[in-house]
Amino acid sequence: MNKEVLIQDLGLKDYKETWEYQEVLFKEILDLKIRNRREELSLTTPNHFLLVEHPHVFTLGKSGDFDNLLVSEDKLAEINATFYKINRGGDITYHGPGQIVGYPILDLENFFTDIHKYLRFLEEMVILTLAEYGLKAERSKGETGVWLDVGTPFARKICAMGVRASRWVTMHGFALNINADLGYFDYMIPCGIKDKAVTSLNVELGVKTVDMEEVKTKLLHHFSTLFQAKFIEKTEA
Repeated sequence: MNKEVLIQDLGLKDYKETWEYQEVLFKEILDLKIRNRREELSLTTPNHFLLVEHPHVFTLGKSGDFDNLLVSEDKLAEINATFYKINRGGDITYHGPGQIVGYPILDLENFFTDIHKYLRFLEEMVILTLAEYGLKAERSKGETGVWLDVGTPFARKICAMGVRASRWVTMHGFALNINADLGYFDYMIPCGIKDKAVTSLNVELGVKTVDMEEVKTKLLHHFSTLFQAKFIEKTEA
């Protein structure tokens, strides 16, 4: 039986607002799990999947190094970007227009209780999607996310990942470059990795723009297959 996941496309939305919304959904699931345990209930916990594009923003994970941001506060203002230190794993990441950002807020006890498997499934969702565009995307040993030309001098990252989990409830997620302005990656050391480049789907395909909605549809198809999930549209935030 497929597990239900409430899907919402938030469009272009401020990072902090989206983060706060994630926290609300995350807390609702945690609170329900605690209530189930305390009152010996078996109420079904909801699962959510948010899709969003952010205005230019740099985020630093809890174990990240601030020195990996290479610009001053004044320069951030000049390039219309913001910066947040946040509560996910991983180092520094950039989000911006032309990038599909996905935040699955799942109770993994509805699926499987294995964070490693969860991350591998998210990577597989992206790998399968990129294969539909003729790209051979891969994992890179010891480095979360999705890469091209792994093990060569031309290795480059196309999708970053960073998650937080508590009591098997997840938040944060992945950022897949579709029509991203790669110039913004020069303002940081992406994920703290100095010797590898970053790329975007439109660059790899040699086109000006790729249809973002088409990519979202493919991502969601592969997610639903891997997680045996059924999407239900959620309209209100």
